[in-house]
Amino acid sequence: MIFVNLPVGNLHASMDFYRSLGFDNNARFSDETAACMVWSEAIYLMLLTHARWRTFTDRPIPPAGASEVALAISLPDRAAVDAMIEAAAKGGTADVNPVQDLGFMYSRCLADPDGHVWEPFWMDPAAIPSGDQPG
Repeated sequence: MIFVNLPVGNLHASMDFYRSLGFDNNARFSDETAACMVWSEAIYLMLLTHARWRTFTDRPIPPAGASEVALAISLPDRAAVDAMIEAAAKGGTADVNPVQDLGFMYSRCLADPDGHVWEPFWMDPAAIPSGDQPG
C-alpha cells in the first residue's frame, strides 16, 4: 500500500476536487484536519490541513506554483486520461504541462487546488517500439 500525504489549504474544497477525479472518502480515517481519499486498495491519499501537516514536519510547505513532486497514475485507456483532466476543471487546473502522446503512451498533467501535480497516463507496453523497451 502507498499513502500519499499532501498539505492542503482548504480541506473541504480539496475533498470535493478529489471526489470529482474519482477518489472516494474513507470517513473512518478522516476528521476536521485530515481526509483519507481512496483511489484503490493499494493507493490512499491523505489530505492534511496545514496545521495537521506541521505535526509531521517543520519543513516549509511549497507555494501553489511550485512542483515538489509529480504523481503519475496509470489509467485503463486514453479516454480515462481525458476524463480525469476534464474533471480537474472542478477546482484544479488542467494541462499544466504539455500533453505527451508517444503512441504507446499518452499522458496529461493536472494541478489540484494547492498546486500538487498529477499525471494520469495510459500505456500499452506491447506497442513500445523494440529499441525503446525499458530495462
